[in-house]
Amino acid sequence: MGIGAGLFLIALGAIFAFAVTVDLQGINLQAVGWILMFVGVVGILISVFYWGPRKRATTANRERIYTDDPTQPPPPL
Repeated sequence: MGIGAGLFLIALGAIFAFAVTVDLQGINLQAVGWILMFVGVVGILISVFYWGPRKRATTANRERIYTDDPTQPPPPL
């Protein structure tokens, strides 16, 4: 789940928790809304802390390998 999907779940959960006033038999839409908001926050945290460091490390390695001067050999890894 990415950040966009997490934000979508938070928005959908907020609508269910705060804006919908329909009573359904056997389903508490306010509880469903709170659950969706919780899942959205957890999804955002996982995507930020799990995928964030990998993207930065790839960028750092790319900068180290490529140089501006094509006549210079690449630095050792």
